[in-house]
Amino acid sequence: MQTTGQLRLSAELRDILRCNRCGISLEERGEGYRCLSCAREFPRVRAVLRFVDAPDYAGSFGWQWQRYAKTQLDTTGGAISDEAFRKRTGIRPEELSGKLILDVGCGMGRFSEVATRWGARVVGIDLSIACEVAARNLADREFVAMQADVFELPFAPESFDLIYSIGVLHHTPDCEKAFKTLPQYLKPAGTIAIWLYSGYNNWYRFSDVYRKVTHGISPRVLNGVFRVVVPALYYLDRGLRTVPLAGRPLAGIVHHVFPVSLRPEPEMRILDTLDWYSPKYQSKHTYEQVFRWFESCGLEALTVGDLTLGVRGRKPSWLTTRQTRGMSIESGAVQEVTNA
Repeated sequence: MQTTGQLRLSAELRDILRCNRCGISLEERGEGYRCLSCAREFPRVRAVLRFVDAPDYAGSFGWQWQRYAKTQLDTTGGAISDEAFRKRTGIRPEELSGKLILDVGCGMGRFSEVATRWGARVVGIDLSIACEVAARNLADREFVAMQADVFELPFAPESFDLIYSIGVLHHTPDCEKAFKTLPQYLKPAGTIAIWLYSGYNNWYRFSDVYRKVTHGISPRVLNGVFRVVVPALYYLDRGLRTVPLAGRPLAGIVHHVFPVSLRPEPEMRILDTLDWYSPKYQSKHTYEQVFRWFESCGLEALTVGDLTLGVRGRKPSWLTTRQTRGMSIESGAVQEVTNA
């Protein structure tokens, strides 16, 4: 049964939902929606609106967030996600209060929990079935979960006050293309913020090699391996650092060759390591790259977060969605010519 907050947000969804194939408005049909033009149906299953048939390349995240459904939620104690949200996006609570927000890649609802706690009404989309976990975790919030593809979003242009995506777009086949689909859904003067893996670091180079194998392993099996390997490497690192002179450099070498999370929280260590090794795609980026993406979409007032690599920008009040699309397409055409 829906809460009052969810019903309020559902009323807003009726105005902004569109068919993700033909772009035509949808009508409610039972628990889901149907396109007024092509008659495609989008059911609501287990409290989640479905706009994709399968999770495709994001399947590993579905298992991951089913297994670690509440590990990163601040409601279980602490403020880890609250702090991460601020540092990675530069967004503050007063910017979200009363706003309609799109969380791109909501996972189990970690950052949607923060945003709704700050007073936002949040639509969370995820390609994997992790969105089912988010729907359960935030059942009492102004939050609607949708299973959808960032490359085929089911929204009308200029629907959201703010869009954020934290640690997600670099797991798509084309991070730049994924980002450039988003500004069209911003209202004029709206804000967009993203956080990506940094291309400035070198410590993860060996993990890129290992991932060629690990991404093809069942996340359940991989998780079982990491529950043995990660604690062993963590305590080896702690022990080596107590050795005078050679201990710290040796610990650094071990971590470089066998990169795993060294967070103090046991469950977070395993989860972070699984999150690193299980995805099929994982790109890294620089500020120079990402600033060009923002500028090519006509976004302004670009700033960086407190944690690399976070960038946010604002859609000018005069910039229409048609112009935003044109800038992105023109930039892509120029890039193709440059690469030819």
